[in-house]
Amino acid sequence: MVDGNGTVRGCALDSPFIPASILKISTALVALQVLGPDYRFRTEFYLDGAGNLTIRGFGDPMLVSEEVDLIVRELRARGLRRVRSIAIDPSLFALDSDVPGRGNSDNPYDAAVGPVAVNFNTVPLLVSRDGIGSAEPQTPTLPLMREMGRGLQPGRYRLNVCRKGTSPQQVMARYTAELFRALLLRNDIACGSGWTTRKVPAGSVPFHVHLDSKNLERVCAAMLRYSNNYIANLVFLTVGARRFGYPATWEKARKAVARQLAILLGPAAATGIRQVDGAGLSRKNRVTVRSMLQLLQAFCPHRLLLPERHGVRLKTGTLQGVYNLAGYLDDGIPFVVLLNQPQNRRFPVLDRLRGLYGRKADSGS
Repeated sequence: MVDGNGTVRGCALDSPFIPASILKISTALVALQVLGPDYRFRTEFYLDGAGNLTIRGFGDPMLVSEEVDLIVRELRARGLRRVRSIAIDPSLFALDSDVPGRGNSDNPYDAAVGPVAVNFNTVPLLVSRDGIGSAEPQTPTLPLMREMGRGLQPGRYRLNVCRKGTSPQQVMARYTAELFRALLLRNDIACGSGWTTRKVPAGSVPFHVHLDSKNLERVCAAMLRYSNNYIANLVFLTVGARRFGYPATWEKARKAVARQLAILLGPAAATGIRQVDGAGLSRKNRVTVRSMLQLLQAFCPHRLLLPERHGVRLKTGTLQGVYNLAGYLDDGIPFVVLLNQPQNRRFPVLDRLRGLYGRKADSGS
């Protein structure tokens, strides 16, 4: 806790704890500093003489169906009327491991990441007596959906496309190609059914460059509001690539974040934050109370990006045996609750803090 004079009070201030998703605040702060709040993710489109369209991405986490439709309209406005086949260029990422802490479940929070991927690498499914289709109007029904929906009970689903037993890079390339093809056809652009992965030849000039319609500030707000692991890790990797060049790697991202935290917080405080991924999924991440409070002080100008809950701006962090909170009380005083224990008592602790430093919070769980 920090009082009105900026004095740190409490116990175990320098003991390391597993932070879980409150570490997304660090990811957001560093990204806003390194990339800037108006940064926009880039996706390039190359067209060869035979009409083959190659998509090269820089890890845009917001390539949802609506954004892809916008891109297709831009391509049509530039004169595109026919595509022979679609290729995905994954060369701007060189990840030596899977997402740290990622599981192999069907859950969206376990989605893999890549430089060119759509809809957070999740598939919206509607399974009914009439068949299998898309669960949202902006996303056409794709062949991949029909495969994933086989054997499921009737209902609505949002499934991780890169689940156990799949090759994440291949399946996310297929999903991207299928979505682009469907939306090209929907916009009266003829498109063949073939797709592949290949690198854009050196010296090629893009047919079109798309900058995402959402700037980084809006991306970070969505990441924090929905605690989206997919967004957080792509932002994390982009920070590393901006500092040390593409292709993006986990090691570049870790080094870039550590260096920027040392600049923002000072070397001593930065040593209290060990960040190995952007989302807080890994149990190898560590933070101390003292360093998190200093991080929150640095993040204070951006605190409105945090969702409001129990009357305060805060971020939760939850893993098995981890129940954390970090945010700001009524007058902007930062607080952090780090509970690495079996019992989830974080909101009663917040009530106590608000009783001491602000208005009492509504009861919560």
